[in-house]
Amino acid sequence: MDLVLFIQALMIGIFCYLGSVSSPWLMGVTGGYYVVGRPLVAGLIVGLILGDVTTGIILGVAVQAAFIATISTGGTQNSEITYASYGGIALGMLAHASTGVTVTLSVGIGALGLILHNFMMVINSYWNRRAEQAANNGDAKGIVWNNAIYPQIGNFILRVVPITLAVYLGQGFVSDALEAIPKDIITMMNVLGGLLPALGIALLMNLLIREKAHFIFFLAGFVFIAFIKNNMIALTVFAMLIAYIIYLVKQKAGSAVELEDEVI
Repeated sequence: MDLVLFIQALMIGIFCYLGSVSSPWLMGVTGGYYVVGRPLVAGLIVGLILGDVTTGIILGVAVQAAFIATISTGGTQNSEITYASYGGIALGMLAHASTGVTVTLSVGIGALGLILHNFMMVINSYWNRRAEQAANNGDAKGIVWNNAIYPQIGNFILRVVPITLAVYLGQGFVSDALEAIPKDIITMMNVLGGLLPALGIALLMNLLIREKAHFIFFLAGFVFIAFIKNNMIALTVFAMLIAYIIYLVKQKAGSAVELEDEVI
């Protein structure tokens, strides 16, 4: 038994639990689901745990791009992002998989994780019924146990145990599978995995861009980062300045329209 790897896998599983939407320990979803549960942050944490921060962040960026437009509408999800983040990135790093393969692996793990998440929600309905019974009976202790403690125990088990076992036992399996799979299939996985981040960004653009003129800014940013100089900080500052100038112009135009209406 590799004790070091087991401890690393356990830590990754614990962070998968802390980053879940049902975990209350990091200021609820504020510090948990929307920070620790994001693939980019997960890549940093997994990189720190496994001792390769650079690779962790690179894989985290790729997985983040693939899931960047994922939203939960009415409680429905098409993937479980925390399982995908911690399970997929960790296995990708341990198996020395490429970025495309890691993204593909993360999507698959996220789909399997969604089954466990839905199973947890079914179990929580049982605890909810027991909490209602405790409330009707005036049992304060029963309300706390059935509304907070029991559901968190279930959430902890359904996240920490699968991710820990997957990372600890799955490293060799993924490595052997990647070696056994024909190179053409691996190439296809790399291509498809590389398209998933582009698809995520396209979905995000579909949500955000309301006017065709907005594509000008997207194309300008692409040209800036791809052909002029690969510096994200400079691009961010430049984008902030452009956004502020547009804000001032629109504010001035709005004031002029209001003044004209008052004169009329």
